[in-house]
Amino acid sequence: MLHLTFMIRIGKIVATHGLQGTLILTHLVGNSNWLKNEQVIFVAVQKDSRIPYYITKCKALNDEEYHIQLDDIDTVESAKKLMGKQVYVPTEILGEAKSDSPLLWIGFNVVDTEKGSLGALIDIAQTGHQWVGTIRYNAKEVLLPMVEPLLIEVNLRNKYIRMNLPEGLLDL
Repeated sequence: MLHLTFMIRIGKIVATHGLQGTLILTHLVGNSNWLKNEQVIFVAVQKDSRIPYYITKCKALNDEEYHIQLDDIDTVESAKKLMGKQVYVPTEILGEAKSDSPLLWIGFNVVDTEKGSLGALIDIAQTGHQWVGTIRYNAKEVLLPMVEPLLIEVNLRNKYIRMNLPEGLLDL
């Protein structure tokens, strides 16, 4: 039986720590009790590539950062090659931690009250205090502010987001 694993971008590697290849991972999950030793994270070393790395040690610093040690990354030089790279995890790793996170919305169909179905949400990122989603519409990427006046409904069961987008936003 084929088992497809859905990957969620949860953050990125922002720095090294010490001389043993320890990395600082910042994430958008909202709490720091979801990542454990022996789990696998996927690092986008190049565009559209996700290379698996086993976590040999991890320590939560706060609700937005971890110190992590990865298998085969044991020098500051090898760790520096991963700095600035996006990190993905299988959705199962997040468990209950993701229940209220907009990261869960990736893959949901975006439906506008006027134009109908616009396509799937392909990415979402936090910018300041708000979330911004990305869809592909008319062969181009369009950014959608995921804010209260525009966001009407997020249906987790049926995996869609109903929005009331201002006129012209899709044409930018």
